[in-house]
Amino acid sequence: MAPFLPSMSSGEALACFTLDRAGVMDSELRSLILKRACYTEMVLIRSRIFVSQSGSPAKAILYAFLANFGIAISKLAAALHTGSGSLMAESIHSFADTCNQVLLFLGLKGSERPADEEHPLGYGKLSYFWSFVVALMLFSLGGLYSVYGGWQKFIAPEPVTGIWVGLTVLGLAILLEGASFYGAFVESKKMAEGKPFFRWLKTTRNAEIVVVLGEDFAAMVGLILAFLALTLVLVTGDPIYDALGSMVIGVLLIAVAIGLAVRLQGLLVGRSAEPELRRLAEELIEDNPEVERLFDMVTLHMGPKVLFAAKIQLSGGLTVKEAAHMINVIERELKSNRPEIGWCYIEIDP
Repeated sequence: MAPFLPSMSSGEALACFTLDRAGVMDSELRSLILKRACYTEMVLIRSRIFVSQSGSPAKAILYAFLANFGIAISKLAAALHTGSGSLMAESIHSFADTCNQVLLFLGLKGSERPADEEHPLGYGKLSYFWSFVVALMLFSLGGLYSVYGGWQKFIAPEPVTGIWVGLTVLGLAILLEGASFYGAFVESKKMAEGKPFFRWLKTTRNAEIVVVLGEDFAAMVGLILAFLALTLVLVTGDPIYDALGSMVIGVLLIAVAIGLAVRLQGLLVGRSAEPELRRLAEELIEDNPEVERLFDMVTLHMGPKVLFAAKIQLSGGLTVKEAAHMINVIERELKSNRPEIGWCYIEIDP
């Protein structure tokens, strides 16, 4: 029977080197030790590559909350002063966004609750649920109200007064929203860990950061549209542009909300882990010298944590105790490389 060799420490490697120099190690054992040493070094290298400083979705949510709350108050005051439909649509949008940040934070903290008897896999998917609620609120309170308000102004135009006040508030709001978007972008870049940003954004399973970026993008574009609408009213004296601006902002919010809802639908139903994690897990298992074959591998995102399961065939001749130890070694190596793996189940196929 071939000797069973778990992952080697530096002390074990030194001992093996001493035995080899003394001439008491046969060629088969030397070959197995070399394979194990190479495998251990590979695991250490991958660990250094994949463990890095992660960004914080909570910070991105905080940036968005502070910016949206201040912007909402200023927009509402300016809308009441000027009577602008575009400004009122933007103020409702900002108040909805402020409430949305609270919901996202509740989902983020709720997903960190420990597992219990009723929820053995924890509460991770709460973040997906509250993010989906945020998308619905953006659709209804933000989008539909803006379209309705703009339509009312379109069929019954009203004069817009104090336009300079409105433009000043919108200009300041663009700066604040830009700072919020930049903060969320910086945190998301940290979470991307060097990967191309848009490719990471397309595949990430982090619902909170996707929603925050989507909201901030819609807010920036909406503010620019409202600014252009009021500028046209100032130049032409025709309030119809204000009504059109409100409706266009509403359509923008509805489109963003639908896009977010479609993205979150997959997470609520259940999506596999990100491609990088699946590829790394497959390589770690297949490169293990004691693993003859990887039959199947299943991953499932449960909020911030991942459920991992695999069926493998180990090399012949291992005892039950050695096989169990080998499984524990593989699980430890997987979790040390990707700490987001919360549950790991490996089945041995004869």
